[in-house]
Amino acid sequence: MTLHDRDGFTGFVTTLPAVTLHEQWEALVAKVGGKVFCLLGDSSGDLVFKVGEIAFDGLTELDGITQAAYFAKRQWVRVAPGALEAALTEGYVREAHRLIADKLTRKLRAELGL
Repeated sequence: MTLHDRDGFTGFVTTLPAVTLHEQWEALVAKVGGKVFCLLGDSSGDLVFKVGEIAFDGLTELDGITQAAYFAKRQWVRVAPGALEAALTEGYVREAHRLIADKLTRKLRAELGL
């Protein structure tokens, strides 16, 4: 199993704190505090997740990784299966969770135990 299949994705993202999963936009969407941090495309197996600006520049130089359509420019990437090693992908998804959780209000972070 990898993050690019439904079981692997669900199994991994639900280990992160305060994550909820939703069926939305023909994808399985992972949210923290009601905000999207990662999603798995149902048909493609592509992952979309938030990244920092420096990571965006480096990642989009790699084959199989592009800017995610319909998401904020230079902040979200679309990763095709096999474009990144599993451990790297997991690290980037953890970081996406942190980036989004850090932008939540102090009150909501406290309610969620973050």
